[in-house]
Amino acid sequence: MSLVQSARLCGHDPHAYLKDVLERLPTHLNSRIDDLLPHRWQPLT
Repeated sequence: MSLVQSARLCGHDPHAYLKDVLERLPTHLNSRIDDLLPHRWQPLT
């Protein structure tokens, strides 16, 4: 629940945020995992 609320506080749609993060996790570099936190997340365009 804290990720959902954090996404809301950062102005993101929680559903879009979680969907994108869960799709990226398998191929995302461990060293760049901070990029997926709500305050740093940028949707792929």
